[in-house]
Amino acid sequence: MYLIEVKRNGKYIYDGAVALAVQVYAQKNLFLGEDMVFPYLTEPLVQVGRYQNAREEANLEYMKENGINLVRRDTGGGTIYLDMGGVNFCFVSDNTSASADINFDQMYAPAIEILKELGLKNVEKSGRNDLHVDGKKVSGGAMNVVNGRTYSGYSLLLDIDEEKMEKSLKPNKKKMESKGIKSVRSRVSALRNHLDEEYKNLSSIEFSELMILKIFGAADRSEVKTYDLTDEDWAGIDQLMAEKYSNWEWTFGKSPRFKYSRDGRFSIGTLDITLDVDGGIIQHAKIYGDFFGNQEIRTVEEVLEGVRLKEEDLLSALSSIDLSHYLGSITKEEIVKLILE
Repeated sequence: MYLIEVKRNGKYIYDGAVALAVQVYAQKNLFLGEDMVFPYLTEPLVQVGRYQNAREEANLEYMKENGINLVRRDTGGGTIYLDMGGVNFCFVSDNTSASADINFDQMYAPAIEILKELGLKNVEKSGRNDLHVDGKKVSGGAMNVVNGRTYSGYSLLLDIDEEKMEKSLKPNKKKMESKGIKSVRSRVSALRNHLDEEYKNLSSIEFSELMILKIFGAADRSEVKTYDLTDEDWAGIDQLMAEKYSNWEWTFGKSPRFKYSRDGRFSIGTLDITLDVDGGIIQHAKIYGDFFGNQEIRTVEEVLEGVRLKEEDLLSALSSIDLSHYLGSITKEEIVKLILE
């Protein structure tokens, strides 16, 4: 078994999107003859499941205000908030059978034994893909099987920033109809609260190091077999970042078709915008309200259709017409903010 860390030129990278790119690159390109383990820590990040509607699951306005990034992963499951309080591990292993099933019991079994050693006597797998202690979630996992290789992982909630977690994941209360898979929110508990006294004061980095030694059954790092990512590897990882994990088309364009409404009150009166969105692109728009306009509002609706649900694209589209003829003294910035809030 090899340890692979998110480290470039000797420096650790605390970016969960980069960590995701490392794991997926390794799954597709690294064949070391043994299983691979990827520990990582990340600055604040919201990670949506592959089949979810990112706009429904994440509070994008709050995230933008607080510098919290968004990334779509390759595996299914629900949306999670990650930060430096979470200690994360991913695994890539070869299967003897191409038809191997997704097995969370098998993935979690070693982690459960380690956590029991560290004081979590009541830790157990709950539901499909979580670990609970006394009915509260301390870990969530994800897994898929591609081309005979299992890609799996879990996040250990050592510490929890409850305010950021709640505000980042809280779905917008505006009206939305979506075919995307919705997350089921669970009560969570900081894993630190359940550790034995000797481990309670460990930092996230120290806890990650402890878990690495336990996973490898090693007394110190010298006994841990490690693979260092090469310049060639990093070129492939950079390409993945550009094509997927830092790319709007992957993050938002992969969202399923949905219909939603946004309404607000402005100096011109009330404005209610209803959009049909597919692949992150507006297919149909309807605008209602008690505003006064000199020309048909259908022109504004047509300008929005075919446009990506992205701030700069919406602003560009609305700049092509004089909004005052249709809606009065409202700015394109006000309209875009209403659409994206």
